[in-house]
Amino acid sequence: MIAAIRVRGRTGVKGDIADTMEMLRLTRINHAVILDENPSYQGMLRKAKDYITWGEIKKETLVNMISKRGKLPGDLKVTDEYLKENTSYKSIEDLSQAVVEGTKLEESGIKPVFRLHPPRKGFKNTKKAYNEDGSLGYRGENIEDLINKML
Repeated sequence: MIAAIRVRGRTGVKGDIADTMEMLRLTRINHAVILDENPSYQGMLRKAKDYITWGEIKKETLVNMISKRGKLPGDLKVTDEYLKENTSYKSIEDLSQAVVEGTKLEESGIKPVFRLHPPRKGFKNTKKAYNEDGSLGYRGENIEDLINKML
């Protein structure tokens, strides 16, 4: 399970990279999506590496994201009551376990994009890679720290 977050804006983005980010549904700064780990997504992430950051997340972080920033159509919050009444899941924990195992968020009626806050204390550097003490590119399990700063 991979979380990808857009770090940089639209100005000066080449057309093919802009199309790739559109396919990933990362259209604005601080938007996050949950993706499966497959080669086609990996290639898309590497192509857009100068504008986004990504890494693997655990179930607990996904539970926090869905409960705090998850939205339903009509801009309503995701609640356990909604999931009990309208889906086969009993709680947000059950839903996030199913997503970790391969189910898509859209199948439960939740919007696929999470609109996060800017991170507390800001990004380090939005023009350098993560391994160069910046904020872009692959960051592994350290994406959870960034997501927790943005919730």
